[in-house]
Amino acid sequence: MEGKIVAGSDHAGLSLRAEAVKVAQAAGFEVEDLGPFSGDSVDYPEYARQVAERVASGAARFGILVCGTGIGMSISANKIHGVRAALCTNEFEARMARAHNDANVLCLGQRVLGPGLGAAIVAAFLAEPFEGGRHARRVELIKALEK
Repeated sequence: MEGKIVAGSDHAGLSLRAEAVKVAQAAGFEVEDLGPFSGDSVDYPEYARQVAERVASGAARFGILVCGTGIGMSISANKIHGVRAALCTNEFEARMARAHNDANVLCLGQRVLGPGLGAAIVAAFLAEPFEGGRHARRVELIKALEK
C-alpha cells in the first residue's frame, strides 16, 4: 500500500486508534496521528473535522476515526465536503465501504469492537480497492448530493 493516513479519536477511542495506527503502518502507510494522547475528555467533532479536512484536501488518502461507538465520528466527518465516512463493525462492511462506496474515512467504535476485530476491520478497509464500474456512477451521485 502507499499513501498517507490521518488518524484521530476522542478519549473513548485511544487504544483502538493506537491499534489502527499500527495496522496502517504495517500495511505500508505513512500515518499522521492527531491524537489525543491522554484520557482527558475531548470533543470528538473537532478531531473528526481535522481528519476529514485533511482527507478532503488530498493531504491524506484515508482517515481513521475512533470514538466510543463510532457514530459521532461518522456523523461529524460526513459533514465535510468530499468525505465518505463509513462506520464499520465487521470486515465485510469495511470491504464493501471501499469496494462499492469508495469510502475514504473509516469510523470505529472502541466500546463496540475488541482490538482484534478492530485491527481486522482496518486491514480489510485498507486492502480493498474501489471496484469502479457501476459503483463509480453511484459515488458520483453521492458527490452530487453535496452541491
